[in-house]
Amino acid sequence: MSRFRSRMRVRPVALACCAALLLECAAPALAQDDERTVQIAELSPRAERAIEEGLAWLAKRQNDDGSWGGSHQAAVTAVCLMAHMLKGHFPKHGQYGTGLDKAVGFLLARAKRGAGYFGGNMYEHALSTLALSEVWGMSAREEIRDTLKLAVDVILRSQSPSGGWRYHPYPHDADISVTVMQIVALVSAKEAGMYVPQKTIDRALAYVKGLQVRFTGGFGYTAPRSEGFARSAAGAMSLLMCGMNPNSREVQAGLGYLQRNAKGNLANCSFYFYAHYYAVQAMYQAGEKYYQSWYPQIQAALLQRRRSDGSWTGGRGGTEYSTAMAILVLGVPYRYLPIYQR
Repeated sequence: MSRFRSRMRVRPVALACCAALLLECAAPALAQDDERTVQIAELSPRAERAIEEGLAWLAKRQNDDGSWGGSHQAAVTAVCLMAHMLKGHFPKHGQYGTGLDKAVGFLLARAKRGAGYFGGNMYEHALSTLALSEVWGMSAREEIRDTLKLAVDVILRSQSPSGGWRYHPYPHDADISVTVMQIVALVSAKEAGMYVPQKTIDRALAYVKGLQVRFTGGFGYTAPRSEGFARSAAGAMSLLMCGMNPNSREVQAGLGYLQRNAKGNLANCSFYFYAHYYAVQAMYQAGEKYYQSWYPQIQAALLQRRRSDGSWTGGRGGTEYSTAMAILVLGVPYRYLPIYQR
């Protein structure tokens, strides 16, 4: 997809807000006309307030250099940047524009120091690549484009012979968690106009499919055994992100695993925010019958976990990370980010 087309997918904030009001008023008719349409009316007033208050909390926690967090700053900054953009806030525009522009500057500086690599590990690199890719969808700033090209090249060069990725930017080992993050970053970059060879996606898809546990539909970490909810959410979502048909055997098995194991994991699970970041996207990409059943449940669970100051905690990346990830899950109905569109 060309960059121009990608940029056209994210409308100016004022237009998006008008569209949101129209969708909310027309929700019943739209639900009948197109079963794939996600209705913004599903975002409850309480969830809307939680997102607004969460963004305000994040804005107060931003560091002077434009970053967020005390450790893994590239990753935390990336998810905080995307959380704001999800609601229609963009660098240099509106209420949070100045802070978001500083966040972009922080990521660009990190990539410059690393010759395209954002540092830390490939988790951080993929999240930062994804964030800049989504920014590039709304920008004509050539430095962002050039940095994004270098960041994508780091991912391409780091793919292991097995088709996956691991913690460091060289082609050795692989696991499903790091691999899925690279897949999402590459798909977003491709949609933003970056060159991503189809064979890279195909090899990554084959690697993820090879980790699916045959009799349960879940996904293992480095082998098709010992499946867990978080890695299975990531695995199912990545199959869809790579273009697999929602009705395919592998996707159906993965979605079935998530549905069967939803009850306990919606309230609490290992890598909670990571797991539900991928689970809600898997259900959204799979279609309305999955999404309409899943989203109200995770919305209620996240609102229950919210702290009185507007933040969320419990994620391994710190409170800023947890808050941004919670917003990214709650805000899926907005569809402002290209990566959140079908």
